[in-house]
Amino acid sequence: MHQRNYSIIWVPIVFILLAIMDPITTYFLPVILENVGGVPEGLVIELPTVPPSEAFALSLSELSMFGILIVILLTASSISQERQSGVSELLLVKPINAHHYIGSKALAKMVLFIGASSIGLLFSWYYVSLLFGALSPGFIILAIVFYNCWFIFVISLTLMFASMIRHHYAIVGVTILTLAVGSIINSIFHHNIPWFYNNLSPLIITMLESKTISTDLILNISLLLVTSISLLLLSFSMFNQNERL
Repeated sequence: MHQRNYSIIWVPIVFILLAIMDPITTYFLPVILENVGGVPEGLVIELPTVPPSEAFALSLSELSMFGILIVILLTASSISQERQSGVSELLLVKPINAHHYIGSKALAKMVLFIGASSIGLLFSWYYVSLLFGALSPGFIILAIVFYNCWFIFVISLTLMFASMIRHHYAIVGVTILTLAVGSIINSIFHHNIPWFYNNLSPLIITMLESKTISTDLILNISLLLVTSISLLLLSFSMFNQNERL
């Protein structure tokens, strides 16, 4: 499927652009403002220095917004389109159970999006190091590994809803709504539950700044992975139940 819609090519390219766009724009913002015009003559624009960790955080922010949207759209369509076209029914007539069907979808999406986000964040690291200052290679690798747990969680969440709901846009809407509710909960209670799902990016930036892995970050990663496994197991059961109706 990835070869047919060329997502194996365009997804990494889009993720690279998302990851490097904000750091580069932030660095050249004074030059952009001067060339665009509208700045009084003689006015010198001096923006505060952006630490390398905060510049890297800009990349995480873009991927957490637009990258996750792409993840949800493509993951939801991988099941809903096959249901509407009847492909899933033909596959399940053969000796293929829900575990194999959903598991193959999950693995394919994880390989695609983890690979794309890793490449994008490596490009971000290069430009951040070039423009803003050095970041520890070891902790950057850890940051990329930890951040990809968020993609695993979103893929698992989307597949769980896709196993229950047949309409593509309904799957996308419910998934986005769930993540939005999680973000609201995190914004209200993040001081009390700093290890909550949606607090992964700030915890990663704190790790890059302090060069230590906090207990909250370990708890966050553990929560994401355990929940992801639980969602996948639930999706196996729900998909099998719905297809038998």
